[in-house]
Amino acid sequence: MRLGWASAVLLVASLTAAFGDDKKSDPGQIGNRDVGGFNCYSIEKEIAMGKQLAGEVQRQAKLMDDPIVTEYVNRMGQNLARNSDAKVPFTFQVIDDPTLNAFALPGGFVFVNTGLLTAAETEAEMASAMAHEIAHVAARHMTRQACRAQVANIATLPLILLGGWGGYAIRQAAGVAIPMTFLSFSRGFEAEADYLGLQYLYAAGYDPTASIDMFEKMTSLEKRKPGAIAKVFSSHPMNDDRLTKTQAEIQKILPQRAEYVVNTSEYVEVRGRLLAIENQRKLRSMEKDPTGPVLRRSPGSGAPAGDSSDGGPPTIKRRDFVE
Repeated sequence: MRLGWASAVLLVASLTAAFGDDKKSDPGQIGNRDVGGFNCYSIEKEIAMGKQLAGEVQRQAKLMDDPIVTEYVNRMGQNLARNSDAKVPFTFQVIDDPTLNAFALPGGFVFVNTGLLTAAETEAEMASAMAHEIAHVAARHMTRQACRAQVANIATLPLILLGGWGGYAIRQAAGVAIPMTFLSFSRGFEAEADYLGLQYLYAAGYDPTASIDMFEKMTSLEKRKPGAIAKVFSSHPMNDDRLTKTQAEIQKILPQRAEYVVNTSEYVEVRGRLLAIENQRKLRSMEKDPTGPVLRRSPGSGAPAGDSSDGGPPTIKRRDFVE
């Protein structure tokens, strides 16, 4: 019996998934397992494509020019990447945009909106979103989707590679219409990114329940302020099933620890700095229009009670073991 190309791809992918499940469910195997599945593109080609697409984003988007904020986000991302299965080097950049969003491109190019920092009240919440994007890269979702769609012409790849959290935002900026058939695997890949990202968050020492906190925060924000979150969530909504699944996975695959990092004074300082920058912009805008209302917000507003910016140790959450 002879298999067609598409059938062969699906067979190899199924066999890879079947024999890789044990390691994939064991956070102790992070870095010693292949979570990328079958892929018809080499790592080198994937990095080259990601670099090209990242260049397009850099030309279209307004990047954050504050060195303290950008250095912190990159350092935080690199720490998470070291605790992942990714086989590529990473770059993390900050887009100056109030929309709650983050997205990854092939080959380790990750972009984070300033809106994510202002929405995430703790470092662990911020890390949960970044770990999710790192998981997209580690699992090579963009090129795997390209393979499954049987795309042979590299000129059409950007149409497929602009999926994920930030794909919608990029396409809107570029004015490119993407057929929904190119996103047919996005729900499955988002679920896999949830699963792997949760493990990376845990491996980096953060409280894994921060991912649930972030889900709930995004759900609440979208209800209170429609449009504050990137439209990508329409393809994989923040619903009760997703939260329940994440809660079950925390109990099932993550060994309990006595302590987790929830927040750090450095995150409080960086977030406060960003809020101060945004507040100054609002004040300047009001000065141009003196008839409008003036909004003042202290740099530390929105930070959880008990946080400080005195350079003290990270906030630790202790959890009792259940017999």
